Amino acid sequence: MATQVKKICCLGAGYVGGPTCAVIAYKCHDIDVTIVDLNDARIAAWNSDQLPIYEPGLDKIVFERRGKNLFFTTEVEQAVIEADLIFVSVNTPTKKSGLGAGFAADLAYVESATRQIADVAKSSKIVVEKSTVPCRTAESMRTILEANSNENIRFDILSNPEFLAEGTAINDLLNPDRVLIGGLQTEEGIRAQQALVEVYAHWVPKDRIITTNLWSSELSKLAANALLAQRISSINALSAICEATGADIDEVAYACGRDSRIGPKFLKASVGFGGSCFQKDILNLVYLSEQLNLPEVAAYWKQVVDLNEYQKKRFVSRVIKTLFNTITNKKIAILGFAFKKDTGDTRESAAITLCKDFIQENAKVRIYDPKVSVEQIFLDLSEPGVVDNTKYLKTRVTITKSAYEASEDADAIVITTEWDEFKELDFQKIYDQMHKPAFIFDGRLILDAEKLRNIGFRVHTIGRAEI
Repeated sequence: MATQVKKICCLGAGYVGGPTCAVIAYKCHDIDVTIVDLNDARIAAWNSDQLPIYEPGLDKIVFERRGKNLFFTTEVEQAVIEADLIFVSVNTPTKKSGLGAGFAADLAYVESATRQIADVAKSSKIVVEKSTVPCRTAESMRTILEANSNENIRFDILSNPEFLAEGTAINDLLNPDRVLIGGLQTEEGIRAQQALVEVYAHWVPKDRIITTNLWSSELSKLAANALLAQRISSINALSAICEATGADIDEVAYACGRDSRIGPKFLKASVGFGGSCFQKDILNLVYLSEQLNLPEVAAYWKQVVDLNEYQKKRFVSRVIKTLFNTITNKKIAILGFAFKKDTGDTRESAAITLCKDFIQENAKVRIYDPKVSVEQIFLDLSEPGVVDNTKYLKTRVTITKSAYEASEDADAIVITTEWDEFKELDFQKIYDQMHKPAFIFDGRLILDAEKLRNIGFRVHTIGRAEI
């Protein structure tokens, strides 16, 4: 008989923990869900009208259940003591120093969260690893928890990776392709697995809830992101060939995508992928492969990230070359700073690399994004902890309130995020206020190049030869 979960606690109120547990509360009125975080400001935002995360549909869900069976607090200890099931949903950034720097995940937060559970728990708990972690992390969590268990308190470890895409996270949670729950294949492990299955079964059909062993579950998350990123790097590699030969990458992608074995998704060429997961997870996979003494496997996956960097550098070179080999003091309008549309998240955004390179070439960069804050943009472009170059940045970078303001007196426009509003702009108005010749570089393949050329723009598009 599976344990019945009545109280859930989530450690970490970020991009994963917040939306996931809000949806659980929304769909399971018989379960109390408490999301805890040590960051006072973040919890205050979750309890306000202005949530700390922008995600379509999230506010409706939070506002409907908050104060009923959904709670946000900094009282970590109390929430852990009361919970039957605890999601560990803390940050696992790539290590910046020490062993595995630049590749391995930094599991310090996961370990401290696990130790906190072990220290304060007064009854048995199901502990669910929700953060994206390298394979066999549950092993170290289990070691810590088992060392602190006794005949009255036992800890069962599950792996329940998230497969959310930012911008569609709420829909992904309400209608998931699959929910993956990994557990130890012991009697107790299977019982714990079933307890979490019953939570999701409130709204997810049972045939979409997959149960596996712990290691398969952990590796599946890294593998899914690596395979998706690999498709993007593959189409981006082909875009370079298209530009050199006169082929059109959209036509090539469409022709390939019609093959039912390949399918059309993730075959959109761009200036490069971003987001918190793809690069981090592939580098994790690279590090794991090296640790397992599989250098060829490591090199294979590393190439996916290398090609992504190459795509960004190639795009910057194309801009500079087109603008007569110099962009010193030229005004470049950057449209979009988030890593993709419908999110305010800038982590690993291609726009950051592009802007930094343009600033290094002494350009004047004017940035517009409908969702990213001014503070976030300067934080991403500065080098905190190294040197504070914010003062210098402000002489080179202007954050504007509209695409029209960004393109005023500009020499070139660079599309870096595929926001829908950029397709609807009055490009005649934009053209009239730019320096001539007026250049547009479409890094997202969203604009009608022919229409823009008829206005008078010189248009350069990823994956198409220059005309």
